[in-house]
Amino acid sequence: MIKEAPDRHIYKLSILLFLFVTTITCQNHGKLSLVHSLPDTLEEISGFSSVEGSPLLWSVNDSGNEAIVYGYNPITNKIERTIEITNGENEDWEDVTSDDDGNIYIGDFGNNRNKREDQVIYQLTTRHELPKVAMEAIKISFQFEDQDKFPPKKKNRNFDVESFVYLDGNFYLFTRNRSSKFDGTTKLYKLPARPGHHTAMLMDTFVTCEDEDDCQVTSAAIDRKQNRLVMLSYNKVWLFSNYPADNFFKGSVRLIKLNHTSQKESISFRDENSLYIADEENGSGGRNLYILELD
Repeated sequence: MIKEAPDRHIYKLSILLFLFVTTITCQNHGKLSLVHSLPDTLEEISGFSSVEGSPLLWSVNDSGNEAIVYGYNPITNKIERTIEITNGENEDWEDVTSDDDGNIYIGDFGNNRNKREDQVIYQLTTRHELPKVAMEAIKISFQFEDQDKFPPKKKNRNFDVESFVYLDGNFYLFTRNRSSKFDGTTKLYKLPARPGHHTAMLMDTFVTCEDEDDCQVTSAAIDRKQNRLVMLSYNKVWLFSNYPADNFFKGSVRLIKLNHTSQKESISFRDENSLYIADEENGSGGRNLYILELD
């Protein structure tokens, strides 16, 4: 047997590496710019949010994972801090939002079958310096004013929530429509952002589009300074602006087709001109962080 020369072996490895990198970088991400492949810990990332004055995206994983919030740095591509909730579980964590006081809120309100009666939002503070910390969360539970059956009939299953935002002392929840006769309707609910049990009041509805695979709302984010709201689906973003007070659906709306489909369930404003978007790992793809330029 004739052994290959070391330099030829190195050359072959270099070619394989070049082909691998070329394949990754040449993938079509539509209007999205690929930033990073996320750390393995975030393979089921289902929501994130920034906090004023911090570079971190506070991120959570989907149902069945640990009750831990990860402070992910999109610049270094590393998890730099973690907060473990000691008085709660990850039943179905779906989104994260924040206020102006350094608090983050984790929405444990995933409800695919529309039969949950124990939805809760956890409040945590990010004002600490330790890389790892465990703390009790403040709990905010709620019920929907218009749901009286658990589950309701299949044609009325529009009580799954995977996205919410915080504004002026209130939460605003957007449903992911699971109805058997899907028509693209997402419902907007409002409830107080304070401890205790509350009734989520139905405010308004918005029709995204009629394709069940492309038009379910999976995350939301708000830019309180610019008065803009975004909703995300697997391949679209809806940008709302010029709305009066908290009547988001009464303002202007711009549909942005991403030209790229994956299990996108996380969105946050990066700055006034761009968004961070992430998708879950699904098969051989996903677990990526992207940037979407708005202009």
